[in-house]
Amino acid sequence: MRDLEYRLFSQVRSFSSTAVISTIVLSLTLSQFLGENSIHWQVVVAVIALAVGIPHGALDHLVTLPKSKPTVMALFITLYVLVAVVAVIAILEFNVFGFIFVLLMSATHFGIGDAAFINEMDRRGVRKAKLPRVMYVVAAGSIPVLIPLVNSASTDALAQVNPALINWHQGFDQEILGGVSGFGVVAIVTLFFLRRKRESLDLALLLALALIAPPLIAFAVYFGCWHAMRHTARLTLSLESSQRAYKEGNLRKVFFSAVLPGTPALVGTFVIAGVLAVLGNEFNDDFFWMALVVVWALTVPHMAVTAKLDRSALT
Repeated sequence: MRDLEYRLFSQVRSFSSTAVISTIVLSLTLSQFLGENSIHWQVVVAVIALAVGIPHGALDHLVTLPKSKPTVMALFITLYVLVAVVAVIAILEFNVFGFIFVLLMSATHFGIGDAAFINEMDRRGVRKAKLPRVMYVVAAGSIPVLIPLVNSASTDALAQVNPALINWHQGFDQEILGGVSGFGVVAIVTLFFLRRKRESLDLALLLALALIAPPLIAFAVYFGCWHAMRHTARLTLSLESSQRAYKEGNLRKVFFSAVLPGTPALVGTFVIAGVLAVLGNEFNDDFFWMALVVVWALTVPHMAVTAKLDRSALT
């Protein structure tokens, strides 16, 4: 069965890489024909990408509290939602420190999640040189989160969420851009010479996506087509329905057993984002940005409850 698990992980990895490459090509092409400031096509692509990724966090309760009593499960879900609501309020209403806190948590979660995905593949594949874990976690987490938000094109977008967030970097946007990009290049070169060429390619693709694609698309495609897909692959190792499908040798069923139960969360996220957008008297580009705020906020409780899953994958 470990061979099947490795095959699924490899297919997911190929999908995420292909999605990023396709997004880079699409961004270059449409920006050339429609102009870099054209926002509508960006919103459409970004909403689709976010929709792909949102369900992956809706199974936290099944992994954290398997077979728990209904009252315990209800209490868990209530606390989970309350933490997310507090995070939404912090992003929309309070100063930039709440936003920065969520960004740092997101970068940490994404980096650890990617390293855990690779570690699970290493356990099931050909023995490789040891992954420089800290370097990889920092690079894989900071590149997709920070670089798009110091891009000059992100100013108008942040203004739609909360004008106070425009200067969240306190004027150190170029320093953040240079520091994260430079660290990413060092990590890429280091991984290459350590014979971790596939991981080197992964970081190179993430860096190219963050630097080339519009910030709306860069983060959304990373979240939906990279992080969420890889996290879902890891969920298949814990969910009983996926494990039964592994025994049947049906990889499609394995994966969708970890996706379909999370689709109600997709509907819920879009409903909440729509309500927030309507309350703001706008229902156009604001819908996407409010959906993004909800996604950022959900990262806070999601990271806390998946810590056990990440720890077991990395040890």
